[in-house]
Amino acid sequence: MSLSSKTKKEVVKEFAKDAKDSGSTGVQCALMTKKIEDLTNHLKIHKKDFSSRRSLLILVGKRRRLLDYLKSSSVSDYEALIKKLNIRK
Repeated sequence: MSLSSKTKKEVVKEFAKDAKDSGSTGVQCALMTKKIEDLTNHLKIHKKDFSSRRSLLILVGKRRRLLDYLKSSSVSDYEALIKKLNIRK
């Protein structure tokens, strides 16, 4: 379950700091959040898809580590990203 290039470009455009920013922590977290939402919706329908469930847990762990890094480097950016992505912590 990968994101379409159109969806990916929209997310990058929304969370990028400038025109060429595609790999900053905020953009990576936003892309992971979109993938997590898609996988969550998939798993609501396909309850016994355990490989996708494992992928979801791995993705959530990666996002958590990126958010921890962002929090240690810039608390204001972290709080703004959390609010913008509408995730709790």
